[in-house]
Amino acid sequence: MGTPNLATYCPDLATWAASWCGEERDVIPGEQIVAVFTPFLLDLLAQGLSRKTRNLHRDNLWLLGGEIIRDINETPKLRKRPVGALIREVIANDEGPLIHGGFSEQEQRSFDSTCKKLNRFLAAHVDSKQG
Repeated sequence: MGTPNLATYCPDLATWAASWCGEERDVIPGEQIVAVFTPFLLDLLAQGLSRKTRNLHRDNLWLLGGEIIRDINETPKLRKRPVGALIREVIANDEGPLIHGGFSEQEQRSFDSTCKKLNRFLAAHVDSKQG
């Protein structure tokens, strides 16, 4: 069986931005986050990782997007910042932010692992139009 395509791997990707919304104005930064995440999701597919590992990274990315939208709502001045820069700042130390909602240490470590992979991917593939 071949590598799944993005639509198979992440069938709900088009709804991620809406799922993170606390309010209507969150849609645009949410869509921008998805645009930054999409090349990374494609890269994960190309790596030949196990389905379990790929799905874990996918789910952790969804969590990261939600945490970034939460940060934007809690700190309104962040809304003026380019989303690509916000993402890079949040994961700059090869860790993610602390996940809200009482996640276990193991779940946080998994989340941090995904953030570390994303940080390294973005550092290697900096795209000037997303920064």
